[in-house]
Order: sequence, then structure tokens, then C-alpha cells
Amino acid sequence: MTATCSPPANPIDADGLRDRVDAALGNFLDEQEERFDDLISDPQSRSQWRAATQSLRGFLAGGKRIRPAFCYWGWRGAGGGADDEGVIGAAAALELLHSFALVHDDIIDASDTRRGAPSLHRQHAELHRRSGGRGSSELFGTSIALLLGDLCLAWFHDMLATSGLPAERIREARPLVAHSLTELVLGQYLDVAEQACSRHSVSRSYTVIHYKTAKYTIERPLHLGGVLAGASPALLGSYTAYAMPLGEAFQLRDDVLGAFGDPAVTGKPVADDLRTRKATVLLATARERASAAQEAEIDRLFTGADLDDAQTTRLQDLVVETGALAECERLIDRRVDAAAAALGAMPVGDDVRAVLASLIRATTDRAR
Repeated sequence: MTATCSPPANPIDADGLRDRVDAALGNFLDEQEERFDDLISDPQSRSQWRAATQSLRGFLAGGKRIRPAFCYWGWRGAGGGADDEGVIGAAAALELLHSFALVHDDIIDASDTRRGAPSLHRQHAELHRRSGGRGSSELFGTSIALLLGDLCLAWFHDMLATSGLPAERIREARPLVAHSLTELVLGQYLDVAEQACSRHSVSRSYTVIHYKTAKYTIERPLHLGGVLAGASPALLGSYTAYAMPLGEAFQLRDDVLGAFGDPAVTGKPVADDLRTRKATVLLATARERASAAQEAEIDRLFTGADLDDAQTTRLQDLVVETGALAECERLIDRRVDAAAAALGAMPVGDDVRAVLASLIRATTDRAR
């Protein structure tokens, strides 16, 4: 496969990456289904298992493939070849890791939707209701989703180990993978803990972003690709300088979309982050910048029952009136500039630099 120096409009498609990742995931899931069919002799149990794995296939099909893209271009930046299908398997495995995180995140947040469709625990609760199953449909849905999330984590390790890359490279990546998982859990824990606080903090919300998004979404996928290709510590350091401000900008954009995005595009209910009073930098900034009267109004909205449409609109207005929205846009711009400056100093080829520059735009100038 020939490298591209001028990436397509969607940089995730550069080098045919999306199709290659999707194909690798499809092949892996096919192999797992065949493997488990041989282990399950009872026809009803096999049918139930297939229904569960089919729901997981549907869930996996909706991903943006951001993390595989950063992993692949981290590999390319460290001298890895475009034609090596082993790195495609390793990059695709990150979608399984991400699905593990999302499934559990949706349970923690009691989210009804994901990517414009019912979240996995809601899907299985509905299946239980329709089939007239015994016991609680909600508990059944949550239990099945937890198990499928755990399965994604197990399959992530399996797919990475069987990607076809040299065994020594996989061994070298293991400490990074272990550390990354700890960071992910830490970020999720801090997010839950902050959500429980009566008063959200801008600095604590940034700490959540640091671990839950910036490292997990951009830095560690870049590092994984780099380590698998034998990257030097200096190159990995340049990846970090690029990834951390970009990861923060990515999450800040997500915060804005969670408060003001079009639900037809985001796949989430209108102003979902506001309705759930999510502990975002955006909302914490609104509180920090609010006048006494505005702060009292925000407090009333935060301590009441579920927000209706009028209250949600009022909270949106307060985010704008306090200057929090404008401040978040300024913060995004500054972090984009920092990522671009770090990319300019990164010791990679022009083809890699072009795609990583496009990924800055793709991750921060988006509607979903």
C-alpha cells in the first residue's frame, strides 16, 4: 500500500485506514463467534450468545476510529511500514478497549443512548421485557452490558497479542498498556467522584480530562503505535507534546457539543450534559465566572428535579451570559495552537505530519 502525502478530507481514511480497521475487527469477531459456537452445545444458549455478540457488533460499527488512527500514525511516525497488517490489528484492538470503556461509562452515567441508538444496557433490558423474561429487565440489561464490556476488554488483549506483530514488540508494549488502563480507570473514577461533589471545580475537571481523554484518546494510542515500531524516547516525548493539548481541546469541544450540539448529529439528547448536570469544564467555568445572582440561579437549577426544556434553555443562556462558552472556545484555540506548534517540531516525515495536522482539525472542529 502506498503512503499518502496529501490526506483525504477525513484523515481517518488516509491509507485506507478505516476500511482496514473495520475489516480486521470483522475478521476477529467472526473468529470469536466460531470459537464460542464450538463451546456451546445447547441451541437456545447458542442463540442467546449470538444475539449478545450481534449487539456488540452493532455497537462497534458506530465508532469514529480516532484511537486506531492515532495508533497507526504513531507507528508510521516511528518508521513503521504502511503495508504491515499487524499494526492494523493492533490499532483495531483499541476499538475493543474503547467499547469496554463506553459500555461501562453508559452504565455509570445511566445513559439511554449512544451514537444515536439505545445504549447497550438499554437494548438488553428491552430484549428482556419483550421476551417476558423473569426478574428485573433493568438488572438483566445492566448485567449483560457489564459482561459484554468485560468481554471487549478481554478481546482487546487477545487481538493485540494475535495481531501478527513480532512477539518482542508486543512484550515491549505491555507496560504501556497496563499503565494506560490504570490511567483510564483513574480518569473514570475522578469523573464519578467529581460528579458527586456539591460544587464542581475547574481544576478538578481538568484533571479528569487529563486522564480520561487526553492520555487515553490521543497520547497513549500514539505511544502504542510508536512503541510497536520501536520509537525512541525522544519521539515519544514529541508525541506527548502534541497529544496532551490536542486531547484537552478534543474534550473541551465535546463539552461544548454536550451542551449546545444538535442531537440529530451528536446522537445524544439535546443539551444532555446540562440535563444531567455533568461535571464538565464548561459548567465549572460558568459557575466560576457567574455573578452572585447567576450563581444562585445555577444552584437552583442544579438542585432541582430533572430539567425541563425551558430550564435547560435557561441553563444554556447562563453558560453564554457568564462568558463560559466563549472562554472554552478560547481554550480550544490555544490548545490547538500548542498542538500545531508541537507538531512542527516533531521529527516525522511530511506524510505523517500532514495527517497529524489534519487530525488536529478533525478532532476539534467537529459537530459530533
